[in-house]
Amino acid sequence: MSTRILIVDRNPQLVRILGISLRQQGYQTDAVADGRCALAAAARQPPALVVLDLYPPDLTGVELIRRLRRWSRAPILVLSGRARTGDTVAALDAGADDYVTKPFDMDELLARVRALSRRAYRTQDIAQVRIGEHTVDLARRLVTGQPGGVTLTPIEWEILEVLIRHTGRLVSQTQLLNEVGGSAYLKENRSLRVHMAHLRRKLETDPARPLHLQTEPGMGYRFSA
Repeated sequence: MSTRILIVDRNPQLVRILGISLRQQGYQTDAVADGRCALAAAARQPPALVVLDLYPPDLTGVELIRRLRRWSRAPILVLSGRARTGDTVAALDAGADDYVTKPFDMDELLARVRALSRRAYRTQDIAQVRIGEHTVDLARRLVTGQPGGVTLTPIEWEILEVLIRHTGRLVSQTQLLNEVGGSAYLKENRSLRVHMAHLRRKLETDPARPLHLQTEPGMGYRFSA
């Protein structure tokens, strides 16, 4: 099965050239012009790799990368202008894997794509999960399935996204604190336990006997699908 690549760029001529070149190499391609369409396309059919312009018309490239990284492990190759190295560094810090500067040599870009494809995560991306009676949409940060709906705080979303990203694996308290963007707010394990308790009350059918958001005392937490 060929690798599916999502191209995010508002320049139709560049998208056309990229699409032709990638398809000639055996890749499948999808193309969108802005960040919100990119998020929707990635959630609908998770790509194996994303090639994105650092300056989409609606979101910043950094914000788009951060939103993708909430649930997607697909390698991200950034197309960056030469004069904005600070933005490129910010994109890498946000979770991008590599970059090429515009104008770029197509052979160089294809080489970067091949390298990232070899390093690609083998774990399937998860855009939606079921927890009890709820469907959790990580791409849109929505919880559905119960009359009236469920609202999660930003910190609760961060915790949940980290746990789901590591589905089936133990996430230590230290690791969870380090990966959550609001870890400075959490500060200590007691606060983390409070947020986990809130998540269980909101999502688990029986919070006292959680099937999905599990605690391993003294060790950490685990999300079981």
